[in-house]
Amino acid sequence: MSGIIVVLPKLEDAKQIRSILSRHGFETAAVCTTGADVLSRVPQLGSGVVICSYRLRDMHYTQLAEYLPDYFEMLLLNSAQERDNCPAGIVSLTYPIRPNDLAGTVGMMLAQLERRIRYRRAGVKKRSDREQNYINNAKMILMERNNMTEQEAYRYIQKSSMDSGTNMVETAQMILLLLFDS
Repeated sequence: MSGIIVVLPKLEDAKQIRSILSRHGFETAAVCTTGADVLSRVPQLGSGVVICSYRLRDMHYTQLAEYLPDYFEMLLLNSAQERDNCPAGIVSLTYPIRPNDLAGTVGMMLAQLERRIRYRRAGVKKRSDREQNYINNAKMILMERNNMTEQEAYRYIQKSSMDSGTNMVETAQMILLLLFDS
């Protein structure tokens, strides 16, 4: 379950942000004034976005970002001067905040977070030994016949796979068929 937590030093400002999000169809799980309050509410949510300002009552936004679990993203509301100091991985909007920009950014962040969570749950499929063998054999043949390095051969199979819209195993099988038939 994804949620939105708004944390700003002034409760009135946080409530205004909640109101803007509500008008755009987003439900806010919590409105807080301290980072400690946010951290106490995070375990109740499965994932989400924390909207905060540069400095909170009890900590700096970088400290809060450090304590947030992987399944939470941070949206920093800051001034133009502070924007350049924002570390990678933290999305920021500069004052004055336009309601449509806020709603669009939050929507994008939630969608991206959901995709990331779904990808983690699905897990990366491991190739069988047979499938890996096709790829390894195709690499070896490309290396011998075309004087490629192992990395170049792998990239060739990978690029051919993307260009043809087939998976790497099928592409490796096609390469083996083509090279053995000639």
